[in-house]
Amino acid sequence: MRAAGCYQANKVLYTGQRYANAAKFATDTKNISAKIPLVATDDFLASVPENMSIVCVELVEGATPLPQFTHPDNACYIFGPEDGTLSQELIDDAHHVVYVPTIGCMNLAASVNVLLYDRLAKSAGVIASDELIRQSRDTNNKVKISQ
Repeated sequence: MRAAGCYQANKVLYTGQRYANAAKFATDTKNISAKIPLVATDDFLASVPENMSIVCVELVEGATPLPQFTHPDNACYIFGPEDGTLSQELIDDAHHVVYVPTIGCMNLAASVNVLLYDRLAKSAGVIASDELIRQSRDTNNKVKISQ
């Protein structure tokens, strides 16, 4: 959820029981779930609007390396689980399948952050300013470059 908030996702869908099990540990320190809908679903494909491109992010043979990928304007990113993989049905129905070319596999949170950062970095709407830094940083951080 924190990555979704940092990169301004519109919604987060999830399957299974892991989120419900983890929610009791209060890992959403920025309270992003109050700002971005967090929706449980049993079927990702049925939950994605028809006008949205499905992008599976998984270590799949034949997938496109992320540095070579052009992100669709309207995309739903589906990530594989840490201890498994996306179903063949999801892979077959996806418009795109991409992977992060690392040595070994990353955990889910790292994968989400890297993918969403890549989308931001390749977009035309990157906001870069000291005001953004002041709004985004931790309240204990008041450091600045002295001129």
